[in-house]
Amino acid sequence: MKRIFLTIFIILFILALAVAVFTVFYDQAVLVRRGTVYVGRVSEKVVALTFDDGPSPEWTPKILDELKVGGVKATFFMLGEHVIKYPEVAKRVAAEGHEIENHTYDHHVLIYYTTDELEKEIREAQKVIKDVTGQTTVYFRPPKAWLTAAEKKKLVELGYKTVLWTLNSKDWVTFDDKYIIRYILKRIQPGDIILFHDSGGVFKVEGGDRRETVLAVRRLIERLKEKGYRFVTIKELLELDKTQ
Repeated sequence: MKRIFLTIFIILFILALAVAVFTVFYDQAVLVRRGTVYVGRVSEKVVALTFDDGPSPEWTPKILDELKVGGVKATFFMLGEHVIKYPEVAKRVAAEGHEIENHTYDHHVLIYYTTDELEKEIREAQKVIKDVTGQTTVYFRPPKAWLTAAEKKKLVELGYKTVLWTLNSKDWVTFDDKYIIRYILKRIQPGDIILFHDSGGVFKVEGGDRRETVLAVRRLIERLKEKGYRFVTIKELLELDKTQ
């Protein structure tokens, strides 16, 4: 009996380890790109920096400082509940000319939602962002990237384009900034959308440690500019993409 339990434990451990490795090192968003925007079909050397899960009272201001030094505008996919908690940070993002878009109200995985529940999430976040920052959201990024076909259709009905990404920094794993930069520079192409986070961590959606993100943003801006790239918001990227 002990041998059976040990065998079951080992199998479960291996499965859990496989899931963890898959989550950390494989970008599952590539599985759900159909019907979404994840890259700009452009010829000039432009890329879009995007940040999820904020605003954060600790990390968003530090990222904004780096963007200001670099003269770069980015797109922030914000959570409605964080905008309510940290309105002054959200207002600063808007005041400094960055684009603010919809990342749901409270970061639930949406594949478990009905389309009515999805609409409620979208509209609640949309209202909060508009009331606090004055920006009207037209792009949506689902938490963890997962959406059903019915949900994608519903988003179109609500007037939204779903935006994923081309390159995932995996900064929520707290990888070293040098690893993040090396990973991105090795793969970067014109029109890429790069995913970072200005809040959250491995097991939570708020707080976390974004020190490596701040360092990576600073150095990535420098390195990409050296390669002749310029930075655009999602709106600007899609305006350059004549296929949209």
